Amino acid sequence: MYNSIRTFSFLFGYLPFTLLKLKKVKKLSSNLEPSVKDVYADEVPMLWASGIMKRTKSEITVKGIENLPYGAVLIISNHEGNFDIPTLISSIPKPFGFISKIEVKKLPIINDWMEQMNCVFLDRSDRRSTMNVLRDSIEKLQQGHSLLVFPEGTRSKGEGIKTFKSGFAKIAQEAGVPILPIAIQGTSAIMEKNNNWIKPAKVTVEILPVIPVDTIMGMSRKDLIEYTEEKIATSLQSS
Repeated sequence: MYNSIRTFSFLFGYLPFTLLKLKKVKKLSSNLEPSVKDVYADEVPMLWASGIMKRTKSEITVKGIENLPYGAVLIISNHEGNFDIPTLISSIPKPFGFISKIEVKKLPIINDWMEQMNCVFLDRSDRRSTMNVLRDSIEKLQQGHSLLVFPEGTRSKGEGIKTFKSGFAKIAQEAGVPILPIAIQGTSAIMEKNNNWIKPAKVTVEILPVIPVDTIMGMSRKDLIEYTEEKIATSLQSS
C-alpha cells in the first residue's frame, strides 16, 4: 500500500510544479528543428516518469541502447501494463509521443504535456477517429517526431503477446520512416498482477535493431505486421 500511495501522490503531485516549464515549452519557436524542440519538451516528462518508476522501487534493465537511430522512427512495442509508458519514457533517451485514448485529455496538465510531446488521441466511440489517428500519426512522423504505438491495442497483463493490429504498418509505409521494435517484460508485475496495488518488479526493456525503410516498403502490410510481431515475440521468449 505504501508504494501505491507514494507513486500516485508523485504522479499527480509533481505536475503543478511543472507549469512554469510548460509555459516556456509552449512558447518555443515553431521554427526550431523537431529534434531540438522535442528534447527540450521531453525533459519534464522524463523526470516525471523517472520519479514514478523510482517510487515503485522497480528494477529496470535496458538492453540495446546502441540500436537507437537518429531521426523520426515509429516505435512498436508489446503492451503489458499501465506502467509501460513511464517505463519507456524514463529509460529510452529519445523523445517520442504516443497514441492514447481520448479520455486522458480530461486530465489537466497531463493533457498539456502530452500535446507538447506530440501525442495522438483516439476516441474509441467514434469510428472516424481511427482514420484521424492514422492521418495525424503519419503527419507527426513526416514532421520529424517519433511516435510509439502498441499494436496489440490493449494490455496483455503479462499473459503473452496478443495479435498485432494492422494500423501501424499503414502508418510506417505512408510516413516512410523506420520501425524500432521494443520488447518490454515485467511491467504487469508492478500493478496488474497485484489487484492494482503497486509492488516492486524486475522489468526488462530490449531495444531491437531497427527495421529500415527499404525493408518496410518492400513488404506487404500483412507480412510487415507478422515480421514485426515475430521479432518482439522472439525477444520475449528468449528473455
